Amino acid sequence: METSFLSVFQTANLRQRKVAYSKWHRYQSKCYILRTQMGFEQVNDSRPVVCRGCLNYHGQVYGNTRETRTRLICGFHPYGWLDSSPCPNWEGNEPVND
Repeated sequence: METSFLSVFQTANLRQRKVAYSKWHRYQSKCYILRTQMGFEQVNDSRPVVCRGCLNYHGQVYGNTRETRTRLICGFHPYGWLDSSPCPNWEGNEPVND
């Protein structure tokens, strides 16, 4: 008797979890659809032209928000190569695109 009593509660709990999951999944799907319909502004490629194809390029962004982010370009030039001539530390298989 005790076993069937527990299985009734287990079955009810399982059904409740399935209903809760389906509601959550439906909500997530609706949110995804809204996000895709709203559109986002296109973010331009942030890699400097001089660093394209370079094996030393790090490009990681550190910080929590877009306003406070700091990008580390590479170990040689943390803020990127700022001269108009080609970077002397450039290494890679692709030619430099100017």
